Amino acid sequence: MKILGNEIKPGMIIEHKDDLWEVLKTQHVKPGKGGAFNQVEMKSVNNNTKLNERFRSSDSVEKASLEEQKFNFLYEDENEYYFINQKNFEQINIKKKIIGDKGKFLKENLEVSINFYNENPLSIDLPKQIKCKIESTDVALKGQTVSSSYKPAVLDNGLKIQVPPFIESGENILVDTRTIEYVKKI
Repeated sequence: MKILGNEIKPGMIIEHKDDLWEVLKTQHVKPGKGGAFNQVEMKSVNNNTKLNERFRSSDSVEKASLEEQKFNFLYEDENEYYFINQKNFEQINIKKKIIGDKGKFLKENLEVSINFYNENPLSIDLPKQIKCKIESTDVALKGQTVSSSYKPAVLDNGLKIQVPPFIESGENILVDTRTIEYVKKI
């Protein structure tokens, strides 16, 4: 499916230069001289290389047609994650390097959407927010009243994030899985 250069958004998978690219960031730039363009940072799905590319509003790009299916997470071993389709009980496995840091959020029976390209698993989409427990965090400093002051914390899955000063060790919070940032205390 063809889309225009100004319709490219983060999270999309596009076909460009004979490869599949996941869009990481986009920035619409309107210079004083010349036409507007979309500055796009992409990561190759196959080679794990990055590329910065400019797409003019008139440029057309091929958006990869992905098939999305719901699966539940089963378990992991040292190299792969294993999932099961609850409708037909088909099991698939995906290499850990494809999933990356998102794999740390996987818990038994968690429902995820897996995107397939030519019947090969390409990426997974987690629920937008996942409940996590704070394993450890620093003590808030007295007199630190600036509302934007955050402190480092380690989650029960090993990820490090920034949390507000009132969050203590052992508390449950919601984490945004797309940005890996604190959302709210539960």
